[in-house]
Amino acid sequence: MAPPQGQMRPGRQLAALGLIFAVLYLMVFFAGASGSWQERLEPKLGLDLIGGTRVTLEATTEDGSPPPAASLDRARGIIENRVNSLGVSEAEVVTEGDRNIVVSLPGQNRDLTEIGNAAELRFRKVLKATDGGEPIQPQASPSPDASPAPDASPDAETSPDAEVDASPGAEAGGEGGMAQPDPSDPATDPSASPEASPAAAPDTEGPVELAAVQAKVGEAAWAAATGLQAPADFSADPTLFETLSPFGELTPAEVRVLPATVQYNVPYVTCDKLMLRQAGSIRDESQQVVACEGLIKYFLDEAKVLGTDVSDASGVMDQTTSQWVVSLNFTGSGQRAWTELTREAFNNTDQQCEASALGQDGKCRVAVVLDNEVISSPEIQGVLTGDSQITGDFTSATANELASNLRFGALPLTFEQQEEQSISATLGTEHLRAGLLAAGIGMLLVAVYSFFYYRMLGIVIFLSLILSALLVFGAMVVLGRQIGFTLTLAGIAGLIVSLGVAADSFVLYFERLKDEIREGRSPRSAVPRAWLRARRTIISANAITLMAAVVLYIVSVGTVKGFAFALGLATVLDLVVVFLFRHPIMSMLARTKAFLSPRVSGLGRAVKTADDETPIRNPRVKEA
Repeated sequence: MAPPQGQMRPGRQLAALGLIFAVLYLMVFFAGASGSWQERLEPKLGLDLIGGTRVTLEATTEDGSPPPAASLDRARGIIENRVNSLGVSEAEVVTEGDRNIVVSLPGQNRDLTEIGNAAELRFRKVLKATDGGEPIQPQASPSPDASPAPDASPDAETSPDAEVDASPGAEAGGEGGMAQPDPSDPATDPSASPEASPAAAPDTEGPVELAAVQAKVGEAAWAAATGLQAPADFSADPTLFETLSPFGELTPAEVRVLPATVQYNVPYVTCDKLMLRQAGSIRDESQQVVACEGLIKYFLDEAKVLGTDVSDASGVMDQTTSQWVVSLNFTGSGQRAWTELTREAFNNTDQQCEASALGQDGKCRVAVVLDNEVISSPEIQGVLTGDSQITGDFTSATANELASNLRFGALPLTFEQQEEQSISATLGTEHLRAGLLAAGIGMLLVAVYSFFYYRMLGIVIFLSLILSALLVFGAMVVLGRQIGFTLTLAGIAGLIVSLGVAADSFVLYFERLKDEIREGRSPRSAVPRAWLRARRTIISANAITLMAAVVLYIVSVGTVKGFAFALGLATVLDLVVVFLFRHPIMSMLARTKAFLSPRVSGLGRAVKTADDETPIRNPRVKEA
């Protein structure tokens, strides 16, 4: 026989809860899951629970002022894309203050040293080349006369499909060829790095004015430097060694403001100091600049092709050389600019490239400049009308990292790494153990209190907490796979706080129930009436907690977001348990004889028995 109208059907609500559990844990074990059954039950853990690396990057500007907020936010997005391209979706990239970006990456052996590079790509024709090492006194080592390199042939035939030079040192270059300089030539050996020479002092100074640098070196040294038409030859004019010596006292920050001709012609401006310039000091693509490849100092033309002209980049293995290269796809305008640049370099238009800058076959070279560093300077052996490659001493990891930086764009700001912190897996495990212990103690205290104060009803409270915990755990596992949710120590704190929210809801319900019984109603009639009176209060209290969690999630950064998300998730699932388990199970218990005993139920003195019930005065609820 069907139950009377208005009678609740607890079986249906419990069945709905069972269906939710079934769907959730089917997703836990099968939706995007892999590995063993135990691995499928593991939620994604954050940096503070499994260890990892945290790096703080500080944005620097020319005048030392904080960068624009929009630029900092754009840089954060680019860095986040770069980090995620490493294949670690749980990475956290947040802004801190008005100039810092903090990168947190769970897992060990993560190299984040290059993640803050500006990744500004420039293609510049090499006009001149000279030694960029430490100057030598003329008495100790006179400089031999340099023999001229072969002149470029103006009648060389150009073709969209120029052949690739198969001579030693040549590398493939897209549809044409870009030959690398001969590694046996010490003047073009890229392996000769600045690390081989004495290290210069770090550039820690603020903005420097050119007038201050002129005053520091003196009128005589400045006049001699600006009057040079070529790199100073100390063997031909030994007096220049002493005259120009004040330039050797300049710091990298002071070297940075020198005119390009002075940087190139004064031997005291070494590659050590040029390589330590603040990133961004040769950003202006319309200016001729000086940069180094190893210990070779180049005078470079203005940039005709920029990183923004590249539409896509990828690290690939060159099948002809079995070397890793970075393949570049240009935009429409970028392809035209690249073709014109290679035409100029191949024909040596207007004889701009001096003999010192020519390659083995007498053709101009094009320097690939990334963040002020020349990573390769291949000789152009044909007019390139298609996509091209950046060649160099790449591995699979470095080629893909460079491609990732170019693909996601250059940073609008210059960053310096301020701090790198590594958290061991052992420390993370201790954090996790402490968090779980705190959660277990919190649940145990709630259970002890509920059994002491509510007696048999403590079973309902305990089962409610267990069901809520299982729902939260399953949701965290699924959300970790689907949206990258990561459980942190702050998230565990949010779950512990949610225990108070759950306790508040059953206290409201049970105290209302006790009030109804004290007013003379039987337990059977008191349960639905107490539910009607407590339901609105429970919903309001949980709604306020949920709104607070949402607001906190929106306005917060870092681990605080994890706290807010965990608190909000646990609050929603607590409402599910309240409606689909706690109230239905109470309706079923109200029909048992044990529920009528105040010593067993903990509801106080029942003044009516089940056989002598007072009709409920609320017309919206009818007795069974």
